[in-house]
Amino acid sequence: MSQNKDQYTVAFYNLENFFDTVNNKGTLDDDFTPDGFKRWDDRKFGIKAKKMAKAIVKIGTDDSNKPPILIGIAEVENSDVIATLLKTGELKDIAYDYVHFDSPDERGIDTALIYQKDYFEIIDAETIPLLISNGNGDRDFTRDILYVHGKLNKEEVHVFVNHWPSRRDGEDETSYKRIEAAKTILGKLEELSIHKDISNCIIMGDFNDDPNSESIKTLMESGRFINPMQQMLSPHTGSANYRGEWSLFDQILISHSFLNYEKGTHSFKKAEIYAPNFLKEWKGKYKGNPFRTFAGKKYLGGYSDHFPVYIVLKNNL
Repeated sequence: MSQNKDQYTVAFYNLENFFDTVNNKGTLDDDFTPDGFKRWDDRKFGIKAKKMAKAIVKIGTDDSNKPPILIGIAEVENSDVIATLLKTGELKDIAYDYVHFDSPDERGIDTALIYQKDYFEIIDAETIPLLISNGNGDRDFTRDILYVHGKLNKEEVHVFVNHWPSRRDGEDETSYKRIEAAKTILGKLEELSIHKDISNCIIMGDFNDDPNSESIKTLMESGRFINPMQQMLSPHTGSANYRGEWSLFDQILISHSFLNYEKGTHSFKKAEIYAPNFLKEWKGKYKGNPFRTFAGKKYLGGYSDHFPVYIVLKNNL
């Protein structure tokens, strides 16, 4: 255990529709109500919270001997569900806090950053609107990008948590939206670089694109980042599976500065998809896939339709 005491896990997890049971008139959340399509009630919500807590607390513990110190999350409806999550199971015994802002997403789902207060200190945080339009010229109200500037073990870092526009209307037809999301991040970095040292960046999220997609290439071609998840994409593994095909939409990119070993800095050790057996379907045609909460209308009572991903950083004391 002692050899891992200076190693820390940074994770990202799409929680798959982590809604409360209240009908919010301003968003399309009707399915996730007691009378809605999913028959979503307090019992199912409680089960979901317990399962999310069980998964989160275990991510990367084989590498760091402690729960993740930073966890970007996606598909959370509001601050209330995050607060409930952090009071559930083993999470309630950890000094976690979170950063969350409501976004204009039509379904009411947002991103957030959970962090251990013993290791991470917030300097400032804001949302970055993603200003894109649909084919008819109307604005596509999608998730904002969450930006958090903080100190990780006293070293300043810049964290961007993303959930980019989906491929629902077709991969090629919607590609421009995700490319624009990449350009939005790069534009924000240019803006920040005027007044701040932005050498330590962590770009995490469900990008709805694989490492080889044009949007991720747009980030990589800036020369700012490495993508340690690149080699994990294969026909046999990934972070999600749709109609029998694996994807690696969930990724964590880091700046080159995490490859140094200077005292007082953090250095990159490894990247992984966290896919233990308890997060998988254990039998049938979907064996090995993420054990999800719903399959259409059918309630399965699982965890999420995504596996978490994580990186391990070593604190160079």
